[in-house]
Amino acid sequence: MLGFLKRPVVVTADINLNIVALTGVGLLSRLWRLSYPRAVVFDEVYYGQYISFYMNRVFFLDDSGPPFGHMLLALGGYLGGFDGNFLWNRIGAEYTSNVPVWALRLLPALTGALSVPMGYQIVSELRFSHCAAMGAALLLLIENALITQSRLMLLESPLIFFNLLAVLSYLKFFNSQKQSPFCLRWWFWLMLTGVACACAVGVKYMGVFTYLLVLGVAGVHAWHLIGDRTLSNVCVFCHLLARAVALVVTPVVLYLLFFYVHLTLLYRSGPHDQIMSSAFQASLEGGLARITQGQPLEVAFGSQVTLRNVFGKPLPCWLHSHQNTYPMIYENGRGSSHQQQVTCYPFKDINNWWVIKDPGRHQLVVSNPPRPVQHGDVVQLVHGMTTRLLNTHDVAAPLSPHAQEVSCYIDYNISMPAQNLWRLDIVNRQSDKDTWKTILSTVRFVHLNTSAVLKLEVVGEKLSPGHHESMAWNVEEHRYGTSQEQRDRELELHTPTQVDISRNLSFMARFSELQWRMLTLRSEDAEHKYSSTPLEWVMLDTNIAYWLHPQTSAQIHLLGNIVIWASASLATAAYTLLFLWYLLRRRRGIHDLPEDMWLRWALAGTLCAGGWALNYLPFFLMEKTLFLYHYLPALTFQLLLLPPVLQHVSDHLCRTRLQRSVFSALVIAWYSAACHVSNMLRPLTYGDRALSPGELLALRWKDSWDILIRKS
Repeated sequence: MLGFLKRPVVVTADINLNIVALTGVGLLSRLWRLSYPRAVVFDEVYYGQYISFYMNRVFFLDDSGPPFGHMLLALGGYLGGFDGNFLWNRIGAEYTSNVPVWALRLLPALTGALSVPMGYQIVSELRFSHCAAMGAALLLLIENALITQSRLMLLESPLIFFNLLAVLSYLKFFNSQKQSPFCLRWWFWLMLTGVACACAVGVKYMGVFTYLLVLGVAGVHAWHLIGDRTLSNVCVFCHLLARAVALVVTPVVLYLLFFYVHLTLLYRSGPHDQIMSSAFQASLEGGLARITQGQPLEVAFGSQVTLRNVFGKPLPCWLHSHQNTYPMIYENGRGSSHQQQVTCYPFKDINNWWVIKDPGRHQLVVSNPPRPVQHGDVVQLVHGMTTRLLNTHDVAAPLSPHAQEVSCYIDYNISMPAQNLWRLDIVNRQSDKDTWKTILSTVRFVHLNTSAVLKLEVVGEKLSPGHHESMAWNVEEHRYGTSQEQRDRELELHTPTQVDISRNLSFMARFSELQWRMLTLRSEDAEHKYSSTPLEWVMLDTNIAYWLHPQTSAQIHLLGNIVIWASASLATAAYTLLFLWYLLRRRRGIHDLPEDMWLRWALAGTLCAGGWALNYLPFFLMEKTLFLYHYLPALTFQLLLLPPVLQHVSDHLCRTRLQRSVFSALVIAWYSAACHVSNMLRPLTYGDRALSPGELLALRWKDSWDILIRKS
């Protein structure tokens, strides 16, 4: 029974020393003097403020991508003991002693370092030679722009890491599929593929390009699997179900999980609240929640309310009126009603308060018991401070002549009677008997006489099928009115409410709103000195000056290795031409490559050339400020393709031993040149050595490069 104790326990493991060595040099290149410079470098000023928000649990909204990447950076700050107290307001600002610079930059550096051995493994899994795999890894190791980007508190390095991890995991899964499907190893790599895809999308929306690439390749392989007559229907179904769970369900669940953690951590009100709905703001600690705590839930006749426009663009605003009237004649000669002005005001103000009046009663107080307002009820809106009723009529609005002017009615004793009846339309109602709820209900006001809808500007817009958010309103602040006299009512508007009703939104409601805001929010992209176009990236016609030492000429630039960039572009073009040539000849029945070699060649191109195209070409359609670092994920796929193309030329296009020897010598010379250029650009990559003006001028190999030279 205890016989196993008589024998030694032996564990055997295969260790690829190439991977170990590549990991070591990758870590050395990315972690060396990582905390230098101890100053804010370029977009660290942008991401750093979000890290501080995480440390202080303050809600924020960033339209550049989902929160997973920000949380990774914040994790570094948390592990380093960062308290979030630093003013991220200027590039070049010196970090204070409480900022753990090394810890904040650690995770991007680690992902950059681990991308080097992953490049080796991807080319190996594509069944190319050891030399080709080492070549791909060494290109990732010495490429200057990749080194620079991975040594700072930025997100491109984690994005590239998860892109490569998704591709590597799928290749390992695909290769294990041929040997032992449904084994533990098979499941591990399949599930890891889905996890890596979710993480890539979670870091930046650009990750969706690689996700689509993996889904496309998996879809083609699944299609071939369906046609495999050696598999039973049940087996095929299990294969498809496994792929659907791993590559679709798992990424969706993880994506939701990122937002769940994000919203759980950020429970306090912050500077970005105002672009969110009133319900979302009220779910945060402090801010609007502090104002709205204790409000009655159901709006009743006699309620005193502030009405916030749901659209909230360009700024959130509230229905507002004041004593001023519209001018008799506008500057363009058009006339107006000369009634009291109604606007949408972007600040909290006592003139934002309105009373919901029952047209059949004169009282402006809530009855006992309160009579809730329901969908379809006709109401009058009485301005709280002036007691005039919201009105619209067939008079052109000040800024939009096609729409009706909205005013608070003043009786001038002329032939313009009041038209102040509005039908309440609850847009998000569950049934036609729904009651109007504070914060939760999105409502429209439809004018009873003209069918115009109350809309931003403020105007009355003719009712049409569907509706725009600018026509929708919600009650933000609310109290039950108890004072009939105007003087008492004005005092009441300043009195805090008494009843406490919780309005905690569900996670899915908060997620849906936050996701929608992230996808639709468009910050005004101003021209940036270092912005560039996709055409400038391929041949490295641009650079970015990231940091300049305040006293010396030491500086950090996002500047790639021009030998590597040009070679990668040429290799992509060469692959495309060769692929089309082989494809045409195969169509004519001429098979230049054996079938297994052709499939390997096609898969390498699909993943590497396809990865480059999917991560590069969409930028031509984007209307946003673009920078050189947006090209780095696409460049990474090109670097993986370059060594297989060189191997293919050597193995299949060089016909004699002499040709192969000459070609090998040229490859060695080319790689030596790439290493030499990488070393020459090293001072601009690490910024650890001051260069003389002459040395800096010598590095300006293109007139379009902006190398900073201090004037004496």
